[in-house]
Amino acid sequence: MDGIDRALLAALQADATQAYAALGRAVGLSAGSTHDRVRKLRERGIVRRTTVDVDPAAVGRGVLAYVMLQANAWMGDRPTHDALAAIPEIQEAHIVAGSASLLVKIRTSTTEELQAVLRRLFAVDGVTGTQTIVVLETFFERPVDVSDPAAER
Repeated sequence: MDGIDRALLAALQADATQAYAALGRAVGLSAGSTHDRVRKLRERGIVRRTTVDVDPAAVGRGVLAYVMLQANAWMGDRPTHDALAAIPEIQEAHIVAGSASLLVKIRTSTTEELQAVLRRLFAVDGVTGTQTIVVLETFFERPVDVSDPAAER
């Protein structure tokens, strides 16, 4: 991946609806060359998806919580993945190192709904405990920094 690819990624993160001609102008390429580069970034799995950033509170999902799950066994297997994926309020699930085995990000409409999700988490095979952090306010969220880490040294 070169500097042009990184510039394309930054431009796409800012506004993925831009036309290839506009993206090309921003990085000094033709629309066709830009299209080919973006296609290759998708094929290589660097661009995983194109999406819309929706305000969760505006659509009734204003309660945000991070939950650490403790377990009595290894949780990085397919049954755990499937059990967590079956809970639609879970936006992200991560296997982590430390005092917990898993970290999940949950969005709900109410704290009562959050409590119901926590009950479902306790039903996941192997889960022995949870620690929940409810977010009161989000200062900011950043997209992935696509600058070249080697160039920063």
